[in-house]
Amino acid sequence: MNSVKKKRPLVLIFKILGLLLALLAALVAVLLLWLTLREYKPQDVESVSLEGTANRTVSPGDSLQITSWNTGYAGLDASQDFFMDGGSGVRPQSEDTIWENVEGITAQLEELNSDVYFLQEVDANSKRSYYIDQRAQYASAFPDYESTYAINYKVDYVPYPLPTIGKVEGGLVSLNSFSANQAERISLPVAFSWPIRLGQLKRCLLVNRVPLSGSSKELVLVNLHLEAYDSGQGKIAQTKLLVEFLEKEYAKGNYVIAGGDFNQTFTAEDMETYPVINPELWTPGVLDLSSLSEGWTLAEDPSVPSCRLLNEPYDPESSHTQYYIIDGFILSPNVSLQEAITTDAGFRYADHNPLTIRVTLEK
Repeated sequence: MNSVKKKRPLVLIFKILGLLLALLAALVAVLLLWLTLREYKPQDVESVSLEGTANRTVSPGDSLQITSWNTGYAGLDASQDFFMDGGSGVRPQSEDTIWENVEGITAQLEELNSDVYFLQEVDANSKRSYYIDQRAQYASAFPDYESTYAINYKVDYVPYPLPTIGKVEGGLVSLNSFSANQAERISLPVAFSWPIRLGQLKRCLLVNRVPLSGSSKELVLVNLHLEAYDSGQGKIAQTKLLVEFLEKEYAKGNYVIAGGDFNQTFTAEDMETYPVINPELWTPGVLDLSSLSEGWTLAEDPSVPSCRLLNEPYDPESSHTQYYIIDGFILSPNVSLQEAITTDAGFRYADHNPLTIRVTLEK
């Protein structure tokens, strides 16, 4: 009789555990179904609205200055680490931190005084950046520039890590002081399959087409942010599509400038200058531009690192501080590079430093 009584509590406990596991499985299934139904699935090519007013024109023979900066959604300043890079952080502790970083990034951009800005990781409506519309903030700071925005990360709820990333909407922003006649979002290959794909970025190119005064050709400005945390095949596929697009535009006689965060190093010298300290943490791929035709230029500045690893808060004295050169530009043969300078911003407001180039459109 006693043995029967002892078994009953155990049976009850197993039943409760079974019900809890069944409930958890049901919740996971509902979440997967919801995210699948709500998955962001952009078209291969989509029109992007041109917001604001830019009255300047540009002609063959002119020189211009362009800055590219991965702003890290204003949430990856010097005090931060990040769970995907070996740290533990998901977002800053306060909304004030985001505002401080947005203001600091804006001030740095204004100081650089470039004709065009390519910005990556700009949030519009994300939990990780306290739902601050950074896109609108940067656009309002440059009222004489056209602003374009292409979404590359849009998920109702990213369920990892703990605390979760939650809702995300962000992407690429280009600020252009020259009047464009068209802008478009061009999808890049997705590096992940279902269900991992549901919580990942949908990478793209943000293309602005500026008519050249006194010419039938265009200045094609391409803002990009290639895959980061894939096995390597995603970067290869995305780079292949990028190269094909660039060659196609140059074949039309257009002037082509593509820049951004490639998440890949450019030369063997870059790897020697900034060697990988811990191969178990994030390691960039190597950019392969061998399929580009002769005459294209890769613009970078190895004298200052363009990015740091977020395995720990920034400490230039730490032996664990990892640097990279992964931000750069690709210039068509009819675009002459005058200089490329990475501003040493000390990673104060973002985990990348801004890279600025000065180029001339050859006649």
